[in-house]
Amino acid sequence: MTLTAHEGLLFGIYPGSVTGDDTGGLAGGPPDDPALVSNALDRLQGRPGRPFLVRAYTGFDDATDLGEPHATATPAAAAQYAVRGRRLDLVAQYQSAAGNVDGYCQFLRELVEQYGPVTSTLQVTEEPDVTSNPVLDGYYPGVRDAIVRGVSVAKARARELGYRHLRVGFNTTPLFGPAASFVTDLTDRGGDAFIADLDYVGLDFFPDVFRPVAAADLEDAVEGLLRHHRETVLTPAGLGLLPLHITEHGWPTGPDRPPNRQADIVETVVRVIAAQAKQLHLSGYTHFALRDADSAKSGLFHQFGLTTDDYAPKPAFDAMKRLVERHGA
Repeated sequence: MTLTAHEGLLFGIYPGSVTGDDTGGLAGGPPDDPALVSNALDRLQGRPGRPFLVRAYTGFDDATDLGEPHATATPAAAAQYAVRGRRLDLVAQYQSAAGNVDGYCQFLRELVEQYGPVTSTLQVTEEPDVTSNPVLDGYYPGVRDAIVRGVSVAKARARELGYRHLRVGFNTTPLFGPAASFVTDLTDRGGDAFIADLDYVGLDFFPDVFRPVAAADLEDAVEGLLRHHRETVLTPAGLGLLPLHITEHGWPTGPDRPPNRQADIVETVVRVIAAQAKQLHLSGYTHFALRDADSAKSGLFHQFGLTTDDYAPKPAFDAMKRLVERHGA
């Protein structure tokens, strides 16, 4: 069932130790500590049974063996965290250099079979509008067909297995100018059947990370971006009322990026999302990430965590706890 605004936001977080960077590589550091991850998730969730998502990534490429179980790439063994009311927000990346959409569709069927009981949201592809970075799915041929066919294949398999709780969608980054037609192209390709199978659309956005935003302007910038995405991107594509879930948002600490500023940004962004949830049909917010990839490195992609890489909380961790309690489902 899709949460409506009056029921509260569906919160979640990515708890893994690996992040992608803007060069096509991965930033990593100390390995995950499952016990400390579980403890931190319990604290953020606030009470057992509260709906809460654990974001995890797995992927299909030309070396993927079909017909066998598929491990999550990060965090490892993600299903272990889907307890006490938590469920997975599973991202199924499409990275076939050969454009093997048929294989990807079979991969999605197998993911539904394997992870369906512990998964709330299944995201078909990751940032498919981004074509310049091989870490992201828009780099690979056939990605639009993979979305259109993949959403319906996954939804059909979920129906066959009786997984009524499993929501299927896709995400993008913010879309402006000619890129704003990306979603319309998908709905034109897939038609009414594709639209009917979609349960949500996700948005990855990182205000004041890659392009500076003055503190005084942040609230208006966030609201303006969300309104633009609803009115200019989704509504013309026939998705004006479809739930929009913030699938990734974060702000890294580091040189000239103080921890208190991170906490302020998290509070501001979530407060705006909560205030606009009903009008803009915003269903949830997933934070990126629980922990730093490597707190010893000062690069932009190494310190996105609400905690350091040894799980010591930054001020934003307590801020997130308060936000979940105040605005969560």
